[in-house]
Amino acid sequence: MGSEHYFSASPASPENLRRIRVTLAGRDVEVTTAGGVFSPDHVDSGTAVLFGNTPPPPRGGNLLDLGSGWGPIALTLALESPHATVWAVDVNERALDLVRRNAAALGLDNVNAVLPDDVPDDISFRTIRSNPPIRVGKNELHGLLDRWIPRLDERADAWLVVQRNLGSDSLQRWLTATFERGYSVHRAATGRGFRVIKVRRHGTPPTEAITLP
Repeated sequence: MGSEHYFSASPASPENLRRIRVTLAGRDVEVTTAGGVFSPDHVDSGTAVLFGNTPPPPRGGNLLDLGSGWGPIALTLALESPHATVWAVDVNERALDLVRRNAAALGLDNVNAVLPDDVPDDISFRTIRSNPPIRVGKNELHGLLDRWIPRLDERADAWLVVQRNLGSDSLQRWLTATFERGYSVHRAATGRGFRVIKVRRHGTPPTEAITLP
């Protein structure tokens, strides 16, 4: 499959729908996955590290799973915060269809699985949780994060899990340099070859003082 799942709106590989049993939000559940999406046979190691090193999500508001795949993060957020609205965002239409199927099967009516441009511009997020698509390349990844992290609410956090040998430390340095004013960036956890990076938005940066002539 290579990295097709990262940037194919309509994967060319066979769908090969399958049912697997996984543990999400402490519950053993059955979900549907397919070929042409990320980690179709299990919850991948990075996402498991993210689950083990993040606090419970906010109980309400808008929550974002960026790069949802078949939905392990979005479904977990929805199970843990039934009164929140969870946005599962991906460019892969097959992945979004799987999220919708799985949310319906689990009785979750608080999940919106949508393409990036289908998220209304006026929505901000009380948390972002993501196992981001590192293999799309540095420029694409930076553009993705530069688009969504500024949509955090004030005093809200983004939690990203990145494999150490795929550039987690360089990504952390870029995040620190890019989100310098009004944010803080630090490594929250390390495990199984992954880093969990926390980006916190503290508030709206002050405007520059204007010196009048």
